[in-house]
Amino acid sequence: MLSLFFVPLLTLASGIVTPVWLLFTLYILSGLGMAGIGMGVMHDAIHGSYSKNKKINTLLGYTFNMIGANATIWKIQHNILHHTYTNIDAADDDLNAPFFLRFSPHAKHYWVHQYQHLYIWFFYGISTLSWITTKDFVRLKRYKEMGFLDKKNEYNKTLIRMIAWKLLYYSYAIVLPMILLPHPWWLILLAFLAMHFVTGMLVSIVFQIAHIMPANEFPLPDTQGIVQNNWYRHQFETTTNFSPNSKLLYWLIGGLNYQVEHHVLPDVCHIHYKDLTKIVSETAQEYGMPYHVKKSMVQAIYDHTKMLKMLGKKQTVNIVLETM
Repeated sequence: MLSLFFVPLLTLASGIVTPVWLLFTLYILSGLGMAGIGMGVMHDAIHGSYSKNKKINTLLGYTFNMIGANATIWKIQHNILHHTYTNIDAADDDLNAPFFLRFSPHAKHYWVHQYQHLYIWFFYGISTLSWITTKDFVRLKRYKEMGFLDKKNEYNKTLIRMIAWKLLYYSYAIVLPMILLPHPWWLILLAFLAMHFVTGMLVSIVFQIAHIMPANEFPLPDTQGIVQNNWYRHQFETTTNFSPNSKLLYWLIGGLNYQVEHHVLPDVCHIHYKDLTKIVSETAQEYGMPYHVKKSMVQAIYDHTKMLKMLGKKQTVNIVLETM
């Protein structure tokens, strides 16, 4: 995955003259590598499951910085907020979205949401562009206000490192190709955007079809801030597997088609998920817990679209409850 990301970019940054079709092909190939790093390398590393050696996990976690995002922000957003409070509105930061997107039946409804199942794909496509530009900075500030990054100078050090990593990424991903290639700058920018659109679409779909689904639950805490179910039952009720028989998809997305296994065993490397499915599914059945799985990615995307359409309706809570 690292080669799939870096080799096309290094080819472009070397200044070798390439026809327009090859320019776009190399950037898109790099986008697939970027998605592969995000889902199959840094994801395990930041969870601490890539290796038993913490230094190796930390080192490979920096691959996320190398694709323009930030490992520190991701660890808070994903490991802490998402895995602890999966599908809980205002706690799971993956549900936090601009006003024109609604991922929870408990989120405020706007009239524009009735069309979100149509326009959301564009915003999925540009999601990683948001990561490499504004989102990390916005979340850095918000997480500091939430009580994270509270060690002495931790916020300032994280901010400086974030800026440095992003400048490094921009330099080899777009600046050098613009300087060294004979193509006009706007064409190279367009190819760069195409790369991110491929990455954003793939990454967003994989993570969204795991949780924003009609069969999944969106529990709320009681007046004392307590969610009734224990943590394991909560993960089973809010997570869905998809396309369990696809070896290619399993490799490409770092085993994240087995999201249930990942959520109940987040510190286990993804190469073991497939072998664990029988144990996990039988355990769920034994204790009367759901084990959601879709046979194909196409079916999962269809049901996700259906859920987005339901969330676009004002009376979402009743609609969702009726489908369960």
